[in-house]
Amino acid sequence: MTVLPEVRLWVGEKKLPTGSGGVFDHVNPATGQVQAQIPLAGSAEVADAVEAAAEAFRVWRGLRPDQRRDLLLRLGDLIRENQPELTRIAALENGTPVIGGPHYVKLAANWLTYYAGWADKLQGSVAGSFVQGTDFAYSQPEPYGVVGAIITWNVPLASLCMKVVPALAAGNTVVVKPSELTPFTAEMFARLAEEAGIPAGVITVVPGTADAGQALVAHPKVQKISFTGGPATARKILATCAEHLKPSVMELGGKSANIIFADADLEKAASEAVRMGLSALSGQACILGSRVLVQDSVYEEVVAKLVTAAESLPIGDPSNPGVLFGPVINTAARDRILSLVDGARADGSGRLVTGGNPIRGDLAAGSFIEPTIFADVDPDSGLAQNEVFGPVISVIRFSTEDEAVEIANGTDFGLAAYLHSRDVTRVHAVADRLEAGTVYVNGAAVVQPWSPFGGQGESGFGREGGYQGIAEFIRPKTVAIAPLR
Repeated sequence: MTVLPEVRLWVGEKKLPTGSGGVFDHVNPATGQVQAQIPLAGSAEVADAVEAAAEAFRVWRGLRPDQRRDLLLRLGDLIRENQPELTRIAALENGTPVIGGPHYVKLAANWLTYYAGWADKLQGSVAGSFVQGTDFAYSQPEPYGVVGAIITWNVPLASLCMKVVPALAAGNTVVVKPSELTPFTAEMFARLAEEAGIPAGVITVVPGTADAGQALVAHPKVQKISFTGGPATARKILATCAEHLKPSVMELGGKSANIIFADADLEKAASEAVRMGLSALSGQACILGSRVLVQDSVYEEVVAKLVTAAESLPIGDPSNPGVLFGPVINTAARDRILSLVDGARADGSGRLVTGGNPIRGDLAAGSFIEPTIFADVDPDSGLAQNEVFGPVISVIRFSTEDEAVEIANGTDFGLAAYLHSRDVTRVHAVADRLEAGTVYVNGAAVVQPWSPFGGQGESGFGREGGYQGIAEFIRPKTVAIAPLR
């Protein structure tokens, strides 16, 4: 049985067992039982963490790029070596089934390795020379200094590697505020970073509530913020950033469309729609295709396949290796999602074809919801427009390519879109018209480290992944030297 690591506040060389923010009773989402008390950082510990990070910045930036690269590569090796433990912790922490846990650990380690490789490849440019009769001018990439990273709870290890590692590779130090709902993964990340030899203070970890996050954003020595979460919280963060003229990266919500054309491999498309709409993280991810748009000539056939796939999902304790579908994060989330489902039933937003209830019996004490599908959903309804962040998908009928694009683009979000078709001309044409940061075609793997990831509109701005992901954490300095006459 996995023993959860004792969570501390990592402040420079100190590992504090308590914080001025009080304590949080952490509940296992599968059992409803308190399994640990988590110390929470208050503004005092956040301030100390920022000061420690500012002090460590001089050390970290002073290392040669290849030294930073090697330390990050070592951290990546340690994450891979600890994959079984990290997988078991995720099951207890937020209900991620252990059968899928290795995928998320591998994804996180791949992000780490990718950005470690960028550490010694950042270059400037020469813009003028004495030979041309101008000033000799060159630019060089420089880190910001201290970066504040506010991490969400659904995929904490991947989120840590997506934010912290490119910032470190660029020469910054990072103060991380993980969610109090998933503090154990952040604790393990800090321990492995220490084991890898990353100097104290380069990564500081201060679990806390929104008050700790606000203190982090407002601190004058924090030079940039990277946040993953919802638009409502983002607006509060951005208001504080505006007061301090502080730049930020915002990876926010989504209501991604999954378009299935009649010429697609319907079996695969339906299976992917359930996997990337319901079973993955029990629907708790901003990128998931929660709106399934199906061409009318195959509509009923696809709906039937969706229902069959959803009702076939093995549901239960996420620590059981045979389970594919676990609980949502807590009872508050369960009750919120079920309230939205009941509202959609009442207002006729769509036709409930499966699910829509809490799971009873042996799982009643946990935060379990049946995989839920609404068919014949009005594309302008609240069910189709608002992010549910749970195991609920809306199936919408369309006739033409133009109609599919109009429906897909008809929300305030713009994070991702999915597309299923055998027609390569259609794929390129529709992908070009979709208002989304990324378009995934015929089951393409999502959120890979070498590809820019991010959204537009209510889905935020800035990018994680690819060169653009590390460019978020550097700023060019130009040096111009006049010729001696």
